Amino acid sequence: MITMMTVAAWLAGVNHLPLPIVEEAHAQTVAGAALAPADDPLTRPIGGARAAEWLAPAPPVKIFGNSYLVGFSGLSVALIDTGDGLVLVDGALPQSAAAVLAHVRQLGFDPKDIKFILSTEPHWDHAGGLAALARDTGATVVASERGAEGLRLGKHAADDPQLAYGGGWPAVSTPMRVMADGEVLPLGTARITARATPGHTMGSMSWSWQACERKKCKEIVFAASLNPVSADDYKFSSAAGAPFVAAFAQSYRTMDALTCDVLISAHPDNAGEGRFSAKPRACRAYADRSRKALAKRLAAEKAA
Repeated sequence: MITMMTVAAWLAGVNHLPLPIVEEAHAQTVAGAALAPADDPLTRPIGGARAAEWLAPAPPVKIFGNSYLVGFSGLSVALIDTGDGLVLVDGALPQSAAAVLAHVRQLGFDPKDIKFILSTEPHWDHAGGLAALARDTGATVVASERGAEGLRLGKHAADDPQLAYGGGWPAVSTPMRVMADGEVLPLGTARITARATPGHTMGSMSWSWQACERKKCKEIVFAASLNPVSADDYKFSSAAGAPFVAAFAQSYRTMDALTCDVLISAHPDNAGEGRFSAKPRACRAYADRSRKALAKRLAAEKAA
């Protein structure tokens, strides 16, 4: 989660209060996301006002080569065409699952060809839609070991800095695959590498792969959130926070070292303007943004 949610917004999400509905063609939409049947427990809306902002409509778009965006203005979901099946990266919110699959179809692909869905973190804004997407496509959800634990539970880990926010999301009950840092997922022409980037959660995982057009290739990185945010009473300067500060430092080193021609961040605005960044040293800039935010947070806690 990128910013602190208001209590009202959180309660609206937990109690599944309806978001504004807009008529479109032959579907109902919520902030651009097609609504699934109201009695579907895997797609009941969560997140309240924050969800409406994050799910603001954005058309599916080609990034480069075999790589596309099929998410929203405030939440990234990527699609990779491997030639031997499709791969999604992240799942957005429960109520957005139908819209993600609609975007896949708009690009001319069949959602039933999605073989894997890669998870960046066990938080409701990126993992909320995984259960529905996995059920509706038959895809295998892939995550880090700690990430998979959170996805199976559908709630924050006991050590998560955002634990006190409460709430949860639909748990993933379909088979999952656990990948370790540096492990490669091969499918068709793609080789997708897991990059452990803990800190925001201990289970956070970023993903990188190469996309090519004719004789030109680019390294694409889908980065998990690196924001040092927490519930109100949590302190990163405490004993409980020390492992997270160390984890952030590890993730900064990882991001600094990556070849990064195109950066997609879980929340697009964290990568800069637009839905992705193709600026030089984009991954290093992404890490620097978090470095400064964490240093500011630790200084404020010390001063207090």
